[in-house]
Amino acid sequence: MSTTLFKRYLGGIIDRGTLQVTFADGSVSRFGSAAEGFPDVAIRLADKKVPRDIVLDPRLGAAEAFMDGRLVIEQGGIMELVELLRSNQPWDKGGTIGSPKLVRRIVNRIGFAREAVNDRIRSQRNVSHHYDIGNDLYKLMLDPEHMQYSCAYWADGVETLGEAQEAKLAHIASKLALADGQSVLDIGCGWGGMAIYLARHFDVKVHGITLSREQLELAKERAAQAGVADRITFELVDYRELTDRGSRYDRIVSVGMFEHVGRPQFDTFFQTCANLLADDGVMLLHTIGRIGGPGMTDAFTRKYIFPGGYIPALSETVAASEKYRLIASDTEMLRLHYARTLRAWYANCMKHREAIVRMYDERFFRMWTFYLAGATSSFENGGMCNYQIQYCRDRRVLPLTRDYMMQCEQELASR
Repeated sequence: MSTTLFKRYLGGIIDRGTLQVTFADGSVSRFGSAAEGFPDVAIRLADKKVPRDIVLDPRLGAAEAFMDGRLVIEQGGIMELVELLRSNQPWDKGGTIGSPKLVRRIVNRIGFAREAVNDRIRSQRNVSHHYDIGNDLYKLMLDPEHMQYSCAYWADGVETLGEAQEAKLAHIASKLALADGQSVLDIGCGWGGMAIYLARHFDVKVHGITLSREQLELAKERAAQAGVADRITFELVDYRELTDRGSRYDRIVSVGMFEHVGRPQFDTFFQTCANLLADDGVMLLHTIGRIGGPGMTDAFTRKYIFPGGYIPALSETVAASEKYRLIASDTEMLRLHYARTLRAWYANCMKHREAIVRMYDERFFRMWTFYLAGATSSFENGGMCNYQIQYCRDRRVLPLTRDYMMQCEQELASR
């Protein structure tokens, strides 16, 4: 029965491109037809339970079968398999590759609601789950210039990952409208790339905060190597603790951190930022977002990648921020930039496969590449994008037009 449902499931999805499936009993089924721009993939299912697991929860079932070596890809790779499925059902045209069955949806919803409450202890544990798995992995995957684990900016003429990440840093810096002598808070500073860039190019003092011990130590090393350690303070601290100190900042920047806040904490996040931001301050929030309305984090991502994480819709983000009189002075959607970034990370991981397997094992490598492939498909054909939202507390604090942003970017590019 599960095999029949599995065949019906694939037949309802795949039209362009081909998928050949060899089942555990040796039988072979083919789906779709060859089409330009769509991959041809062949897989083998090692046991009879794989079709059932995928039908019950397509994303988690396929992921765990692939991770455990029960779903073996014999032509193409995991990127091509996920691309084949998702490109046949693009979000833009109302497509979907299926949701879990009712019982699984109920279990997932309960788990999501429980894990979404990120108090200070749970937040640090969740961040550690993803970022404290070892800096060596991220050194192999990310750009060596800035070690940016967030969406790059692929402007015209930008070719390499490092160039795209530098362009992203300049793009964000231009929206901060920085002036000499200002103080900047970097919430979720990662390995220090944003803080180091700002300290290098502007006469500012930066306070970078993270909940990852691994990130903290490397950020300090990188700042020292860049010769800007005297202008940056890195600290292991929860953003919510800063208000107790009475701290205020001229500028706040947060890149790739809001996805870890969790929906129940949106109000707390923006209230804290409003309290930390000077009366004439400016804030720039860079986050993955949903193109459509609010949703729920899938079971695979919650279990293996970002426990407690949630990708926000633009509507709920602005609804939360506007309660605290943070003026959304500029909003930009980056539609395909992250897909290209993820493909570069995936290529780096494939290039360094043997090293990553030695660090961890084959199962980890398959889990990690499934994550990158799934994320890529979400930005190319699913419902994900990136948002950059500029906030201010005084409508008169910024120039009337956006020309200052472009001028700043051009100046940074010429240095």
